[in-house]
Amino acid sequence: MIGPKTVVPFSLFMQTILVTGGAGFIGSCFIRQHLAARDCQIVNLDLLTYAGNTESIPENLNDRYVFVHGDIGDRDLVAKLLKDYQPASVVNFAAESHVDRSIDGPAPFLQTNVVGTFHLLEANLDYYRSLSPCSQATFRFLHVSTDEVYGSLGATGTFSESTAYAPNSPYAASKASADMFVRAYHQTYGLPVLTTNCSNNYGPYQFPEKLIPLMILNLVERRRLPIYGDGLNVRDWLYVEDHCEAIAAVLRKGVVGETYNIGGSSARTNLSLVKLLCDEIDKRFNRTKTFSRDLIEFVADRPGHDRRYEVDYSKITKELGWKPKICFEEGLHKTIDWYLANLHWVQNVQSGEYKRERIGLRGET
Repeated sequence: MIGPKTVVPFSLFMQTILVTGGAGFIGSCFIRQHLAARDCQIVNLDLLTYAGNTESIPENLNDRYVFVHGDIGDRDLVAKLLKDYQPASVVNFAAESHVDRSIDGPAPFLQTNVVGTFHLLEANLDYYRSLSPCSQATFRFLHVSTDEVYGSLGATGTFSESTAYAPNSPYAASKASADMFVRAYHQTYGLPVLTTNCSNNYGPYQFPEKLIPLMILNLVERRRLPIYGDGLNVRDWLYVEDHCEAIAAVLRKGVVGETYNIGGSSARTNLSLVKLLCDEIDKRFNRTKTFSRDLIEFVADRPGHDRRYEVDYSKITKELGWKPKICFEEGLHKTIDWYLANLHWVQNVQSGEYKRERIGLRGET
C-alpha cells in the first residue's frame, strides 16, 4: 500500500489508468483482469469503506500497480494523482451500492455517488484541459453505472440505452444523478466521457450483503434464507468477469458521449435463484434433497422494490463485438466454489457490526 504523497515511477511506454473504487467488488475484478491481460499500469484510488478491501487484489503486482487510500470527493488529491501519473483514462467504479443501505441512510449515497462524482469530474476536466491536443484525442473518462436508474419493467420488455430514467430507490436516484452529471460534462464542457449501465453482478469477492453470497453463506451455516415479498421479483444476472471485459471493450472502442448497456441474458426470479442455490449446496454437502429449501423464509418486502429488470445489450454487441461468455449456471457454480474455498476472506471483510441481519425497512409506512 502506497500513500497518496508517494509517486511510483511508472514507465513512459505503458498506458496508465486511474481506477476509482478499485478495492470494491467490480473494480477489483477489473484491476485483476486488466493487469493480467494487458501491458498497462493502474493507480487505484479507494476510500476503503465497509465493502472495499485490499485483500481483493493480489499483492504480487510489482510496480505496475499502486494503491492510494483516499476519497474521490477530495479534488486536490485527485488533481495530484492526475498530474503525477498522467493517466490516459479514468474508470469510475467508486459508489455506495446497496439499495437496502440507501433506504436506511441516503446521505452517504448522495455524498459519494453525486457530490463525489461531481468533484471527480471537475478534477478530470481541469486535467483534460491541461493535456496536449494529441493526449486529449485519446483521453477517456468512463463512468460505471447500473440498470436500476431505469426503474422497474412491467411483465414484458427490456431496458435499452434510450429507456427513460425513473429511479425508485435512493441508491438508484443517486446513480441517475451521477449519470446526468457525466452527460452534462460532455455536452457542456467537452469532456470525453463514456457511460455503462449494467445488470446485477455476481461472482467472487462480492460483499456478503448481496443476494447470492448472502444465501450461499447462510446455507453453509444452515441459517434462514430471507426472501423479500413473494420472491417473484426478476433480475438479470451478469458474471463479474464478463462485465469487466465489457468495460474494457467500451474503454478501448466506445464512441465518446455514448452509453452502453451491459447485460447477462440470465433473467430469473429471486425465488428460483435461491432454490437453485439450495439444490447446489445440498449436493456439495450431501444433504437431503429438500433440506435447504426448507430454510426459505418470506419476509416483508423491500420498500419501493422494483419488480423486474432485464437488459437489452444488443448495442454493445453490434458496435463493439462484446457479449457474455459465462452462462448463468457455470458462473453460479464458479461463485459457489469460490466462496466455499474462501470463507476466511468472508470473515476478514465482515465488520464487527455486520452480521447479515435485515436492513432497509426505514421506508415502511
